[in-house]
Amino acid sequence: MIVVTGATGNVGRALVERLVAEGRSVRAVSRDPERAALPPAAEVNRLESDGLFDGASKLFLHVQATGDHTDTVLDRARTGGVRHVVMLSSGIIQEGADEAHPIHRMHARVERLVRDSGMEWTFLRPNAFSTNAFQWAPQIRQGDSVHAPFAGAVSAPIHEDDIAAVAERCLLDAGHEGAVHRLTGPAATTNAEQVAAIGQALGRKLTYVETPVAEAEATLFPDLPRPMVRALLKSFAATVDSAPEITFEVESITGRPARTFAEWAEDHRADFAA
Repeated sequence: MIVVTGATGNVGRALVERLVAEGRSVRAVSRDPERAALPPAAEVNRLESDGLFDGASKLFLHVQATGDHTDTVLDRARTGGVRHVVMLSSGIIQEGADEAHPIHRMHARVERLVRDSGMEWTFLRPNAFSTNAFQWAPQIRQGDSVHAPFAGAVSAPIHEDDIAAVAERCLLDAGHEGAVHRLTGPAATTNAEQVAAIGQALGRKLTYVETPVAEAEATLFPDLPRPMVRALLKSFAATVDSAPEITFEVESITGRPARTFAEWAEDHRADFAA
């Protein structure tokens, strides 16, 4: 049995679908099991459910899904018989990183908890997610321009299903215990180029209009605390005209190349359609 936290998130949902397709027993964790809309073969439970880890040997740990309860979750997992934790961490954790950054603090803390848990572990550290482009979806549905800062910000965004594919192999294959996998997409692309690629997928010409940072701070990522949004904006500013890290671990682990942002845009055409 494999327990998947964050099972209705972008990566978690893709992972559950992959594991079910492989015929594996999956216990998916959701805040609202009745509305999770996961494959019927997956058992869906709440995080606080009794017996969540009964019969489980593997855990996919999504930090944002377990939050302040992560230490308790890890204790319950170990007691329940889990032997290996695959954690979705962050590429912000690396040598020379700003350890005061809220995203760094959050993920570094949980990595320490996992290392100290007594279970085997694997850390996945992706950098930019292609799904960050969903922030532009409301504007794209309403018109042919995106107004936002940092048109020249450069990243190598990764498809959420490529992260899920790596997680799948780390959960099912031996040899990933104690490994740290840094994950990226296959090529560098600017924000403006990403918007253009979404337009290409939609059959429309979209333009990126540079706007002041202060304007974005008020509206960007409305579900996040404003201090974290300000930290993110500072990070984004640092990527303008930069050369992003590009790794090929997706291909080395899964046997196929990571998908480009243009492929991601094609896969998510409906999410941007008016």
